Amino acid sequence: MFAVPAVLRRAFGMAVGLCGAGAFAWPRFQAALIARIAAWRAAAAPEEPCDCDRLWLAALEDVLVERSAVSAGEVAERAGALARRRPGPGRRGRPGRGHAH
Repeated sequence: MFAVPAVLRRAFGMAVGLCGAGAFAWPRFQAALIARIAAWRAAAAPEEPCDCDRLWLAALEDVLVERSAVSAGEVAERAGALARRRPGPGRRGRPGRGHAH
C-alpha cells in the first residue's frame, strides 16, 4: 500500500479520460511518459526523488500539444485548477490526504 498524491490521481484521471474520448492513443501516451522518465533519469542527481506528477503532466501535455488539442501550458493550468478544487458531494478523497491502494 502507498499513498498517491491528489495531483497524480487527477493527472492519471485526465489522461484516462482524454484517451477514452479519443484525444490520443494510450500507447502514444506511454511512449511520451517513458521518454519523459528517461530524460529525467539522465539529468537527475542519483538521490533526487522523482516528481511523478510533473512527469505525467508533461507527458500528457506532450501528446496533446502534438495533436494540436491544446496549446503548451493548458494541461498544467487545468491540472492546477483541479488540484485546488475541494472535494465535494460525490467526489472521493480529502484535501491533504493520500489515497491508499
